[in-house]
Amino acid sequence: MTEKGGESAASTFTGNKALMLEEALIFEIGSTETTGVDFTGTPAESDAAMPAKAYLAGLEREAPIGLPGLSEPEAVRHYTRLSRQNYAIDLGLFPLGSCTMKHNPRLNEKMARLPGFADVHPLQPVDTVQGALEVIHQLAHWLVTLTGMHSVAMSPKAGAHGELCGILAIKAALAARGEDRRVILVPESAHGTNPATAAFAGFAVEDIPATADGRVDTAALKARLGPDVAGVMITNPNTCGLFERDLKEISDAVHAAGGYVYCDGANFNAIVGRVRPGDLGVDAMHINLHKTFSTPHGGGGPGSGPVVLSEALTPYAPLPFVEQRDGRFELVEEETAGEHHAASFGRMVAFHGQMGMFTRALTYILSHGADGLRQVAEDAVLNANYVLRSLEDVLDAPFGGAGPCMHEALFSDANLAEGFSTLDVAKGLIDEGYHPMTVYFPLVVHGAMLVEPTETESKAALDQFVGALRSVAERAKAGDPALKTAPHFAPRSRLDETQAARKPVLVWKDAEPALAAE
Repeated sequence: MTEKGGESAASTFTGNKALMLEEALIFEIGSTETTGVDFTGTPAESDAAMPAKAYLAGLEREAPIGLPGLSEPEAVRHYTRLSRQNYAIDLGLFPLGSCTMKHNPRLNEKMARLPGFADVHPLQPVDTVQGALEVIHQLAHWLVTLTGMHSVAMSPKAGAHGELCGILAIKAALAARGEDRRVILVPESAHGTNPATAAFAGFAVEDIPATADGRVDTAALKARLGPDVAGVMITNPNTCGLFERDLKEISDAVHAAGGYVYCDGANFNAIVGRVRPGDLGVDAMHINLHKTFSTPHGGGGPGSGPVVLSEALTPYAPLPFVEQRDGRFELVEEETAGEHHAASFGRMVAFHGQMGMFTRALTYILSHGADGLRQVAEDAVLNANYVLRSLEDVLDAPFGGAGPCMHEALFSDANLAEGFSTLDVAKGLIDEGYHPMTVYFPLVVHGAMLVEPTETESKAALDQFVGALRSVAERAKAGDPALKTAPHFAPRSRLDETQAARKPVLVWKDAEPALAAE
C-alpha cells in the first residue's frame, strides 16, 4: 500500500479520487523503446527515385534519446491532467498578499486580441501603427492624470524594472547637478525589491526602522538625511498594508536635503482615484499594470511597469516615448534639446513596451471611468478590512490596532499552539481548496500571513474564505496533530520543501535496472 495525499491508495484501484486524477511521470507512461507515430519502411538504398537518406531528410536517429513514445491521446491527457492540479484565479479566490491576483475582465482580453493590436510588430513603419501609438499615448495620459505627475516612461517591463528606471533617472539628475550622492534610504516596510534595485544601480542602502504601528519612523529618516543621501525609496501603501500618512512631510524633508523621493507604486490599486502621489511630493513611481489595471499576472509572462515622473526628473526619463504632433503620433527615439527627455539616460528595452498590456489597461480605465476607478480602491480596501476584522479574534493581527488597513490584511502565527506555525496554516488551507496566502512576508512580522482579497471578490466568496481560514486557525490553536501533516487531499502530501529546493531531482533515472541488480 502506498500513501497518496495522506490517504491510503488502496481506497481506489487507480489511486484517483473522483475527478482528482492520479498522474504518473511521463516516463512511467510511455516506453523509450517505442514512438507515438508509425513510419512505413524506408525505401531501399538502391531505389533511385527515393533514396533512403532523403526519406527523413537526413534526420534519422543515430542513437537512443531516452524519451518516452506516447500516442497523441496519451500526451494530451498527461498534460491536461497536470494542468488540473494548478490553482488559478478562474477557479477561486487567490489570497496572495502583495502580489494582487485578481480577475482579468474578458472585455480587456477581447480588445487585446483585435487585429492591429495582437499582431502589431515593433519594427512596422510608424504610418502603419498609428492606432497602437494612440493607445500608448492615451494610456500615458491617464496614468499621468491619475497620479498627478508630469510625465511617464511606458517602456519598463515590470515593477522591479520600473524601480530601476526611476532610480536611474534620479542618478542622472544628480549627475547633471554635479553631485555624487551614494546613499539610498529604504524603510523596513518597503518591498524587498527596493533595496536590491538601489544596490544594483550602484547605491549604498541604509535601512530606516518602522514604528510600533508599522509605518516609517519619520524622525529617524529625517535624522539620517544629509549631503550623501540621493533619495528615499518608500512603498505606499506599505508592505504591512498601511498608508504612510507622513509621506508629504517625508518628501518635503528629502527635497530640502537635496534628495529625491521614489515611491514604490505596486500598491496603487488601494488608492487609485483617491490619492495622487504627485500631490505628496513623489518624484518617481512605478505602476504595476497587473495590480491596479487588471492585466494578466504570473507565470513569468507579459509584465508592464510604467514609471510616472515629476517635472524635476522628466528630462532624464528613458527613450522612446510617443508624442502627438499635428494630429499624428510620433515615436521619439532620440533626445530633443529643449523638449521632453532632453537629457535621457538612454533606453530600458529594445522597443516600446508591452502592447498587449497597454491595450488591456486602457480598456480597463475607459470601461471604469473616474467613478469606477475610485470604487476599485474603495472596494479593495473594504474587502481587506472585512477579512481583517473577521479574523482578528482568532489570528494575531499585529497592526490591527493601528487603524484600518488598506488593500491587504496582515496576520501572524503568534497565538497558535506551541509547535504550530504559519506553514501549518498554509498547508491546511490547501485542503480547504485554496492557494495559501503569502507567508513569512513582510519580514518585519514574525510568521507573517499576508492576505489580499482584491476588489473583485464578492462578500459570499470572502465569507467562504474567512470560514475556511478560521477553521484552520482554530485547529492550529487547538494543536490538531493532523494539521502538521497537511495537506491530506492534494495530489501529494507535504513535501520537505527545503530539500526540494536545495536538492531537486531534475533528471529521470529508470528504477528498473537498479531493482534488477538487487
